[in-house]
Amino acid sequence: MLDLFANFSTVTFQQIAMWIIGGILIFLAIKKEMEPSLLLPMGFGAILINLPNSGAQHIIDVLFKFGISNDFGELMPLVLFIGIGAMIDFTPLLTNPKLMLFGAAAQFGIFFTMCLASFVGFDLHDAASIGIIGAADGPTAIAVSMELGSKYIGAIMVAAYSYMALVPLVQPPIIKLCTTKKERLIRMDNTAGKAPSKLTKILFPIVVTIIVGLVAPDAVALIGFLMFGNLIRECGVLNSLSETAQKVLANLITIFLGITIAARMRAEEFLTVDTLLIIGLGLFAFIFDTFAGIMLAKIMNLFSKKKINPMIGAAGISAFPMSARVVHKMGLEEDNQNFLLMHSIGVNVSGQIASVIAGGLILTFFR
Repeated sequence: MLDLFANFSTVTFQQIAMWIIGGILIFLAIKKEMEPSLLLPMGFGAILINLPNSGAQHIIDVLFKFGISNDFGELMPLVLFIGIGAMIDFTPLLTNPKLMLFGAAAQFGIFFTMCLASFVGFDLHDAASIGIIGAADGPTAIAVSMELGSKYIGAIMVAAYSYMALVPLVQPPIIKLCTTKKERLIRMDNTAGKAPSKLTKILFPIVVTIIVGLVAPDAVALIGFLMFGNLIRECGVLNSLSETAQKVLANLITIFLGITIAARMRAEEFLTVDTLLIIGLGLFAFIFDTFAGIMLAKIMNLFSKKKINPMIGAAGISAFPMSARVVHKMGLEEDNQNFLLMHSIGVNVSGQIASVIAGGLILTFFR
């Protein structure tokens, strides 16, 4: 009889703290509807892995080994990129290619934070892994930190995915702080340019993969799987496969990825001063990326007759399509006739490409 209650005496305050953290993630998923397919399994996984003598520990470790560890090529993040690529419509970007500039600008925070992390004491590989949190792209953060062998993979994964989910809370105050009322009221021309042909849409993912492969070979796996998913979407002969990739595949991998991340959320590894510092640096990277995109729009407005609403620059992070929706919603709040969705989506998808390239460049320079 006593054996039934033996585990009660082995529970630590650190484990209880992780149960609370798991509960908070579950609350955000259910009550606030923030990326529930991701935060709910992450939260529940954090509880599972931090039960004394947890019977789930072995299976979660197995999932981590075969799904995330670089022994098997970060399988889950790469497969998830197929689903993400199938979701993305590059038409707004192809219609207005200069939107790619905002996606590039919004990656500055990655490299700035990497330098800051190195300055406060993290070694170069860990600092580079921490900086990639600013991309707001969980799969890229996992792939980069695993390839660089970071000691803080758990904190990095949790920070990257948490900030993806918290985009609707984090970005609006930053955008308002960096823009004036007059700037937020700028209306942009929603008259679509020349629509890209079907051939252009098919060639785009192929050409991007080749170019990125030549410039940043270490990014080929990331960009290749993303663009392969998009090619499935645009080829026109695999519609059922495209829908499966967008819905069934992406949702299934997201669920398993969320619960597998818990393998690196053990109390003794996670509840450290370094973890808090990493989460803080990740937030800084996220803020600085948003700031950089907005500032580029402001600079372009100094030389352009057709003014750009600076808010669209904030969508240059890789959190697709949450960031684009946030910008569009804020535009409607300022002026119910100000439709920024097309422009913000174009910037958002360019940020998806730019974040993968940034991850590949970090691997090329620092691996």
